[in-house]
Amino acid sequence: MKNYQLLKNKILEEGILTEQKTFKRDEFIKVKGSKDTNIYFIKSGSVKVFFTNNTEEHVMYFGYKNSIITAIDSFLSNSISDLEIKALKKTAVFYISKQEFYNFLDTNTEYLKLWNEILQEIILHQFEREKDLLLTSPEERYQKVLHRNPELFQEIPHKYIASYLRMASETLSRIKKT
Repeated sequence: MKNYQLLKNKILEEGILTEQKTFKRDEFIKVKGSKDTNIYFIKSGSVKVFFTNNTEEHVMYFGYKNSIITAIDSFLSNSISDLEIKALKKTAVFYISKQEFYNFLDTNTEYLKLWNEILQEIILHQFEREKDLLLTSPEERYQKVLHRNPELFQEIPHKYIASYLRMASETLSRIKKT
C-alpha cells in the first residue's frame, strides 16, 4: 500500500491527477463487457472488483481509501473485460487515463520503477490468494487475510469478504466467533 501512496503523491505533484468523480452506493464504475483503462485512486469509500457467473458473484479484490484499482485485464490488454467494479458505499476517486499514466511514467525512470514494484505486489498478492484458495481451510484463509490486511475488515462488509474468501457468510461468522 505504501507504493500506491507514493505513486499517487508523485502524480499529484506533477499536477496530472485532476479528474475526480463520486459514485453512489451500488453504482458501477465499470460494467461487464466494457473496456476501462483508467486507474482509480480511492479518496474515500470502498469498491469491489468482481466477476459474475450466472447468479454467483466472485470477488477478486477490493479497493478503499488510499488504494488504487483498475480493471487490470482491460488496462493491460486495452480490451473489453468481464470484470465489474462497483461502489460498496459512496466512493470518491481521482482517476487518470492509461495514456496520461504512461506519459507520466515516461518522464522519470523512478516512476516506472515504482510502477513495476506495484505490479509485482499485485502479482504476488494474487498468487498468495490463489494458493490460499487451493490449499488452505476456510479458517486458515480467514487468518491469513486478517493478518495480511486487517483494515479490510474495517472497510468492507463481511458478506463481500466471505465471497472473496470463497465461503458462505455463515461460515465466516462462525469462524470469527471462534
